[in-house]
Amino acid sequence: MIIEKGNFMADKVLVTYFSVTGNTRAVAQKLAKVANADLKEIKPAKPYVGSELDYEDEKSRVNVEHNTDARPQMAAPVDVGDYDVVFVGYPLWFGVAAQIVRTFLESQDFAGKTIVTFATSGSSVEGANGEHLHGCAPKATWKTGRRFTPDVSEATLAQWVKELGL
Repeated sequence: MIIEKGNFMADKVLVTYFSVTGNTRAVAQKLAKVANADLKEIKPAKPYVGSELDYEDEKSRVNVEHNTDARPQMAAPVDVGDYDVVFVGYPLWFGVAAQIVRTFLESQDFAGKTIVTFATSGSSVEGANGEHLHGCAPKATWKTGRRFTPDVSEATLAQWVKELGL
């Protein structure tokens, strides 16, 4: 099920995402398809590998970044200038978006744009609504985000997009 461009009030829609394991990528690809949107990945300058993702190790990269409110560098900018609506996808790490998502949001001017978050997690739902990110793009209009599992159907995503009333 694909939602036609004519069903959007917005002219240009972008789906951005950060993904390490591929779960968020899977949802982002389906979402871009059903929303007739462009798709861009938020890539870290230094990819996350192996033990850096060990949430139980307080010295792991994900823990250090989370606990220091770090802003990891992006490999390349993701330009949102031409878009009216920007979906921002991320895995839930400690109940919030990975810190690189903050880097991305703070790197762009979102004035006059609508941001909708979506998150992936096997169990956690806290942080999927995106409220913890609002300060990173205070001039944007924010819609409440939602958590999905990687196997979410295109029909479910299309219904969600329709309900957003973009």
